Amino acid sequence: MSPRVAYALRIILPAIWIGMIIAIDLIEAPLKFQAPGITIPLGLGIGRLVFLAMNIVELIIAITLAVALWHPRSDRRTWMLFGGLALVLAIKLFVVRPLLAQHTNAVLAGESTGGSTTHYFYIAADAVIGILLVWFLVAQVRRILPKVPVVVE
Repeated sequence: MSPRVAYALRIILPAIWIGMIIAIDLIEAPLKFQAPGITIPLGLGIGRLVFLAMNIVELIIAITLAVALWHPRSDRRTWMLFGGLALVLAIKLFVVRPLLAQHTNAVLAGESTGGSTTHYFYIAADAVIGILLVWFLVAQVRRILPKVPVVVE
């Protein structure tokens, strides 16, 4: 991978990831249950598919971003930010998501009426990921852009 492509990916991928979080978590998920004719089971089924697809794309973005950070080699701060992103993503995918899947299965089987506090952990994980992505993105733009003197008038 050329350095130019790697630097571009370090900006483009976090921006896409932030856009996905905004589009899915803040727009699609809450609005889906307000659509006419959408029942709880139908909404949960749709949500399960949408979030599975989103999580797969998040993994692909994270792996591609790691490769882009490897060559040319990034500084320690960038790797620390990426490590935080990777850790929160791993917790979300391998701890919180399976707990949500259990709850969704119970609701679909009629064993639960809904309302899980586990959703708040998923939301919190995505909020932390969003904050880290903005921080990461700003750090990358600052690193890549030339230093421009500030003129105070």
